[in-house]
Amino acid sequence: MAAVEWGDEARADLLQILDYIGERNPWAAEQLADRIEQAVSQLPHHPYLYKQSERVPGVRELVVHPNYIVFYRVVAVVEILGVVHAHRNFP
Repeated sequence: MAAVEWGDEARADLLQILDYIGERNPWAAEQLADRIEQAVSQLPHHPYLYKQSERVPGVRELVVHPNYIVFYRVVAVVEILGVVHAHRNFP
């Protein structure tokens, strides 16, 4: 079972998204944070469950909400690379 490691940029992405949503709707921010935490916590058990990214080779996309995608890659650990709004260009 691989561990999950959040990269600095990914953690910053997530905090920025949650701060933005939280200013408008704290409940929605909390729900999204819980949803992302729950989804990411399953990655050590099923790291290859989600599809390969068509945007970046070697990266997988976990769609946690129609508007938010967690990008990650599986190396010795599950490395979270970013959390982005689905309409934002990545990388």
